Amino acid sequence: MSTVWLPCGLYHQNYAKDHGWWQTNLIKGKMILLLAITFIVFPLTLTGYWFGVANMVGYTALGALGVQILIGYAGLITLGHAAFIAVGAYTSTLLILQFPWPQFFVDWGLAYPISIIIAGIIAGLWSVLFGLPSVKVKGFYLILTTMAAQFITVDFLITQYISQIGGRGQAFSVPPGTIKIGPWTIDSEVKTYFLMIILLTLCVMVVANLLRSKVGRAWIAIRDNDIAAETLGINIVWYKLINFFVAGFIAGLAGAFWVSNAAAISPEHFPWFWSLWLVGVILIGGVASIHGVIFGSIFMVVVMEVIQMGVIELSDIFPSLMVKFLYIKESVFGLIICAFLIFEPRGLSYRWWQIKTYFNLWPFSY
Repeated sequence: MSTVWLPCGLYHQNYAKDHGWWQTNLIKGKMILLLAITFIVFPLTLTGYWFGVANMVGYTALGALGVQILIGYAGLITLGHAAFIAVGAYTSTLLILQFPWPQFFVDWGLAYPISIIIAGIIAGLWSVLFGLPSVKVKGFYLILTTMAAQFITVDFLITQYISQIGGRGQAFSVPPGTIKIGPWTIDSEVKTYFLMIILLTLCVMVVANLLRSKVGRAWIAIRDNDIAAETLGINIVWYKLINFFVAGFIAGLAGAFWVSNAAAISPEHFPWFWSLWLVGVILIGGVASIHGVIFGSIFMVVVMEVIQMGVIELSDIFPSLMVKFLYIKESVFGLIICAFLIFEPRGLSYRWWQIKTYFNLWPFSY
């Protein structure tokens, strides 16, 4: 059944129309306007600093989208998602720097796009490996399993072994001009912004479509009641593993994107706190909502940037603030989570839904 408000007298007579992207002219117009703002207005109005902020929002949203798939749509709680982002980042980096690409691939800028896809697949398969215990355990025990993924992947394998490949030490430097897509070299915040927008748009479209398919409906059934879902003939083992793969695949894409946004890759970029941060993003934005991923990412990144600006302004008066910024950031994060759980447990996406509903029902919005 469609969740879109249709004008009076308009009905869907088949599933194709019910699942169509552009179900009304109003929705089509809004999406065209959104794309125009994203691809035309923002690039013409944003400065270099705010392009960096926008790229951080996109990176956060890509990571949080995978967490949303696990927690919001399948009820599989994870606290180790940064591990799969790290797998994607290191896979892409190693392929770019170490793999002997034919000169044709290098000249035509095919190495990095191919590395993005491979990074997603490797991260997805690695996610499935740690998703296998979800067949037998859930809740607190599944949380411990996903945390183990973080410690085994980042703190052990990457730090002790993978980071030593090539004799570079723990950090992999990405030389300028290395990241190319076709004839375009990703060497500025503006170009990184367009790459981020394309990746995020594609991922959101695929996930939104997937959630309306048989697979997505199976995930939601498992989330709501896995015993009832299995009784109805849903293979919960298979669909849980698919869920872990899709979430890991998107995490791998996020990691591969981060390579284009960073001059170097090191284990310090993927701490356990980042996994906790992504869970906080979907709690603030709204669980089981793609809108919540975007709203939560924008809210958290912008709030932290504002706090950082305030700390910089006050650092002349209180020099120790800059040293303590990390602790201030973590404290504010905890306070925001507590405030939302108490006063806005449904997240920002619920308020967005209320606003949309009000205007859809106007003038009978009472």
